[in-house]
Amino acid sequence: MDASILERLRASLTKERADLVEQLNDMGVSAETGTPTEDAFDHNFADSGQATAEKAQMLSIAEGLFETLKEVDAALERMDDGTYGTCISCGSEIPAERLDARPYASECMACKQRG
Repeated sequence: MDASILERLRASLTKERADLVEQLNDMGVSAETGTPTEDAFDHNFADSGQATAEKAQMLSIAEGLFETLKEVDAALERMDDGTYGTCISCGSEIPAERLDARPYASECMACKQRG
């Protein structure tokens, strides 16, 4: 992969990582563990059905953000070890168009669709 493309994708991943960490922190969720911090929820607030539903929705969103953060970190590790851009399933090169759309992609489209 061309060094300039790799550099651009690294910058994109680094920004994505910073954005994800900020979003998790804003939600009161640890970016290291994916779990709510002690002060994430107001313990004085009545635990009504609506509050419970909102808490569950927030945790679901945080879980998705945390999973994406793990994918971004894995992509950055692959960049560091020289395997970035290679499908982890079949070993073929992941097209640049796919990496532009999803820089943390670890599989080519064929393997991803096989699921």
